[in-house]
Amino acid sequence: MPMIRLTAPAGALTDQGRASIQRDLAAVLLRWEGAPDTAFFRAQAWSYLVELPEGAQTTAEDDAPRFLSEVTVPQGALSERRKAGLVEDTTATVLAAAGLPSTEALRVWVLVNEQPDGTWGAGGSVIRYADLVAAAKGQQADA
Repeated sequence: MPMIRLTAPAGALTDQGRASIQRDLAAVLLRWEGAPDTAFFRAQAWSYLVELPEGAQTTAEDDAPRFLSEVTVPQGALSERRKAGLVEDTTATVLAAAGLPSTEALRVWVLVNEQPDGTWGAGGSVIRYADLVAAAKGQQADA
């Protein structure tokens, strides 16, 4: 049950990028998490776009737009290799949505937050990582 939230200055994404960024980022997250590509798991990959009003984001150096992607996954869902791939692909996806070249990659930060087991609830119940693994195996068997 991953979640991804992109914070960006309003107007920093292209029109096409703004229209597709949330689903694109959710797909990147699911791929690196290793979840089956099923309707159930796609529906659980929540993606938020938070657009900041003009002047709400800056650095000490300039006013060029910066992007913050915050990813929340169950603890243990991502190996170091998967985290690295997630960060790389998230960065590339955000840059593409903003119409920026890869040389601007430092303008994208990705924070991976691992939610400790037993501290994530959905549907009125605590969801454990083992429950998600079992559900994923069941979804793969049905495919």
